[in-house]
Amino acid sequence: MNTKITKSTMLIALLGLSSQLFAQETPTTSGRFGKQSLRTWSVGAHGGILSQNTFLGGGSVDAREFKSIGYGGFIKKQILPALGLQADFLRGDIKTANYVANVEQKNSIQWSGSLTAVLNIANFSLNTENAVLIPYVKAGAGYMSSDSQLGAVETFSGREGWFIPTGVGFKLGVSKGINIDFGYDINFIKSSPTVKNAYNESRFSYSHVGLEFALGNKENSQLQNYSAIADLRKQSAEESAELRRALSTAEQNAQRDREQYAKDLGDDDSDGVANKFDKCPGTPTGTVVDGSGCPLAAPKTIIKETTVITEADRKVVKDAISNLEFDLGKSTIRSKSFATLNRVASLLIEKNFSLKLAGHTDNTGGRELNLRLSKDRAESVKAYLVSQGVNASRVEATGYGPDQPIATNKTATGRQQNRRVEFTLY
Repeated sequence: MNTKITKSTMLIALLGLSSQLFAQETPTTSGRFGKQSLRTWSVGAHGGILSQNTFLGGGSVDAREFKSIGYGGFIKKQILPALGLQADFLRGDIKTANYVANVEQKNSIQWSGSLTAVLNIANFSLNTENAVLIPYVKAGAGYMSSDSQLGAVETFSGREGWFIPTGVGFKLGVSKGINIDFGYDINFIKSSPTVKNAYNESRFSYSHVGLEFALGNKENSQLQNYSAIADLRKQSAEESAELRRALSTAEQNAQRDREQYAKDLGDDDSDGVANKFDKCPGTPTGTVVDGSGCPLAAPKTIIKETTVITEADRKVVKDAISNLEFDLGKSTIRSKSFATLNRVASLLIEKNFSLKLAGHTDNTGGRELNLRLSKDRAESVKAYLVSQGVNASRVEATGYGPDQPIATNKTATGRQQNRRVEFTLY
């Protein structure tokens, strides 16, 4: 039961670290001297040598380091420039020679997971905003499962327990998003006496090298590599150069403005209007000009054509509307409507009127069908008028379907009134 609880606790801790894996950058403001968008999430992989020996002493003088290989990976969230939280995963074999039994002893780390705090001791930027060398120390807590074998005899299998990982190392920043990681870890086993005895002195070391890859926009620096002082120096130099350029440009513009000012206030054609405001330069001497320096001209008489529509004209149109009939459900004009339409055509030709035709329907049937039918009927009337000699550009035909009723559609009489083509002279 306790084993299940510890496994669950470890899993929840690691999931908590990686739950925001895709929120790799914090949104910040942009612009010079503003906040920077920096990458805070990274992943890495490493491999190296496991050993019973540590620099703290003890261990086994018979450790076979170069046969003891370990490998693993990590997910890291950088919280501050100097502090990160890292989830590590490790497995591998630790081999030693047991001269008492004249056999080889092998301790196998089947799996291990740990959560460590990584503290950057310094950030050497070498005058660039991306650090080249970052030494660090780390410590945390972890849980592991291991087997032990003495020769061909299995001492124990699947023993699980806690351990305390500690370590030192340094990173080399080779680009904005890639670091080479060199580290040396000492892991203190806090498990059962059986497991502690298998790991001589209850601890083992791990010397490793690996690669770390930052996640997020490749144009942004990593938070752990970022040197604010170096970046400030760079931006200050850019700001200073920009101000010098702006000052030089301002002085040149001021001199040019002074010269232009003297020229603008002159009056080359002596008409009393300065060159700057003279829209008609070069007028002959003595010419009477307006405030823009242009010669005054006599106003032109504007004749506006008006269209007069008489009651007789309106009666011609009204008769045509009253007698206008179409075949049922079609846009074909019945012959009985031709006489009154001919009088409308003669009126348009004689008085050069313009005419707007607006087709309407009731709400019986689909709206799209009614829109098309109303448009077709208006166009049919226009086509007939044009065939009688009316200027096509003087006639406008539009279909409104059932959208503009003049009576109720609930009665046959109302629907009959709504099925119409309106004529408007102008």
